[in-house]
Amino acid sequence: MLVSGNRLIGTPILSMQAAGQIATISSAIIDPDTLKILGFKLSGPLIAKSSANILDVKSIREYSRYGCIIDNIDELVEKDDVIKIKKVLDLNFDLLGLKVETKKGSKLGRVSDFTVTSEDFMIQQIIVRRPALKALIDPELTIPRREIVEITDYKVIIKDEEKAIKERAEKEDFIPNFVNPFRKNGEFAPSDKKD
Repeated sequence: MLVSGNRLIGTPILSMQAAGQIATISSAIIDPDTLKILGFKLSGPLIAKSSANILDVKSIREYSRYGCIIDNIDELVEKDDVIKIKKVLDLNFDLLGLKVETKKGSKLGRVSDFTVTSEDFMIQQIIVRRPALKALIDPELTIPRREIVEITDYKVIIKDEEKAIKERAEKEDFIPNFVNPFRKNGEFAPSDKKD
């Protein structure tokens, strides 16, 4: 199931052992190299005094409309417990708000949201809010991950618009696999009968 990144914020974390909510998601920890959510920073009264306020996505049993279900509060880790999460947190990377440009340097807008699959928390699309003048025609762009070429500290670089349009057009080319009975060798064949 595809889930909006903005919808993830505030999602309850439910513990099977506690039989209820133990925290809520306050932010996502996104690996800029793979565009995968590695974990979530959590907040809530049960974990406010503890330094273990990070949930590794591998500990999530199920994501449902009620929230993320885990076994128990012991699944939560500290920043230094998981090396990959620590490295990404040290980068201080945030996908939201990054500029989006084409390879040629054409500015498209800023990342306002993204969608992820709830099974593996891989980012599938980024949602780009357009600048004021371009927003009159098209207020948002949805860019699939296959169009992304590079991510830096300040911007997301995607394939050129013209190239993307050509690729889509090539995929949509239609070659009929039938023979038109009214044409001979591609030419219109008038009836042999004369009145």
